[in-house]
Amino acid sequence: MLSGFKDFILRGNIITMAIGLAVGTAFTAVVTALSTAFIAPLIGVATKSTGDFGEAHFTVEGTDFPYGKFVSAIIAFLITAAVLYFCIVVPMMKLQARLDRGKPVDIKAALRDCPRCYTQIPGVATRCAHCTSEIEPDPEALELAGLPQQR
Repeated sequence: MLSGFKDFILRGNIITMAIGLAVGTAFTAVVTALSTAFIAPLIGVATKSTGDFGEAHFTVEGTDFPYGKFVSAIIAFLITAAVLYFCIVVPMMKLQARLDRGKPVDIKAALRDCPRCYTQIPGVATRCAHCTSEIEPDPEALELAGLPQQR
């Protein structure tokens, strides 16, 4: 029972996830500090409110509404989301597209119906395997497979 727990903890994915969580928490703290220390005061100066916009609030019938803290949290979230998107997601999508370019394409994956017997055939087929009718290949399937257009 204890060895199963040890195997679970020492798996590569768990360690990677734990490190990612720790780095993410530290990054969130840095962004929150940036928002609190610089951005919220700048908004406060721009809106002629208190020097620290994070302390902005209003009161209704004795109940305090600290909307400045909420706005500061939204700003921190937007900064975090933008940095993660532009520094992690976009480069990963470009890398994935570059890696996918070199993969061979399965030319049988693009299927279409035979116009004569309506059975499914590959898009690049020039003859139906079921009824043996000669047909024109699908130009999109030819392009996807990197084959020349037939005339």
